Amino acid sequence: MPGTIIETKELTKLYNGYRAVDKLSLSIKEGEIFGLLGPNGAGKTTTILMLLGLTEASSGEVRIAGYDPAREPMKVKRIVGYLPDQVGFYENRTALENIVFTARLNGIDEKTAIKTGEDLLKTVGLAEVGNKKVATFSKGMRQRLGLADVLIKDPQIIILDEPTIGIDPKGVNDFLALIKGLSRERGITVLLSSHLLNQVQKICDRVGIFIKGRLRALGEIGELANELLKRGNIEIRVSVKEELSDQVVGQIKSLSGISEVKVKDRELLIQAKEDLSSPIAKLLIDAGFSLLHLSTKEYGLEDIYQFYFEGGIEDGKAS
Repeated sequence: MPGTIIETKELTKLYNGYRAVDKLSLSIKEGEIFGLLGPNGAGKTTTILMLLGLTEASSGEVRIAGYDPAREPMKVKRIVGYLPDQVGFYENRTALENIVFTARLNGIDEKTAIKTGEDLLKTVGLAEVGNKKVATFSKGMRQRLGLADVLIKDPQIIILDEPTIGIDPKGVNDFLALIKGLSRERGITVLLSSHLLNQVQKICDRVGIFIKGRLRALGEIGELANELLKRGNIEIRVSVKEELSDQVVGQIKSLSGISEVKVKDRELLIQAKEDLSSPIAKLLIDAGFSLLHLSTKEYGLEDIYQFYFEGGIEDGKAS
């Protein structure tokens, strides 16, 4: 069973009294793709800087593969690759030259660096432009090159901070598929920080929803969706063949557990504290109505995020 490779306990960062990160406790397993999700200014980047040892925590603990980034930064640097939203390269050098330069900084001999660099350019889909200057690259190509640059030292962990901003939709999909494939094939742990929900949902095994410096929810998307259902956030849609009468709508409203009923033509949108699909269907059929459609809403990451962003519950964790 995979062990924990990233762990924080009550991790806190203060800036002039302002809590940028507030008592963050988090465990990420080896080989996991974890999404740290939250709006801009939520504290995601500050958290990443503490994980990398680039800023010191005000209080709490952080361990990366057992190392303390603040006390053992070089040990952490050797096993962690970091890809920010804006990657810096030597513009007048080729893609391969940039990767070889990074490899040499990491103590890799030139012959190995060139061979590994060429292999990595192929892996990220840049083999044909490896000898072109980076100044000619698009944002998507730069991010792919950045990924190759990160992989040159064969890291155990890759941390990605808003890596797809400014990339076209196809480029985003290709980049995310590449990340997922690398994680699965090489067993790399990935921490993906983003405010783009659909991207996180596509590749992450678990997510943490981060709002105003605090972790509000943690778990698999399916688990967090079930948590909403447990808390009485059931949305039921019903459509019938006949015109709905005030009498039958009133009977549905009177059912125990119904929070709200909206009527539009021959359709009902019902909010309930529990799944009342069966009693609603029975009531309508007994009253002579023909059911055309009945379903309960399946919650996605956008619904989950909105729930916690609007207040939701404090510190929700799916078990």
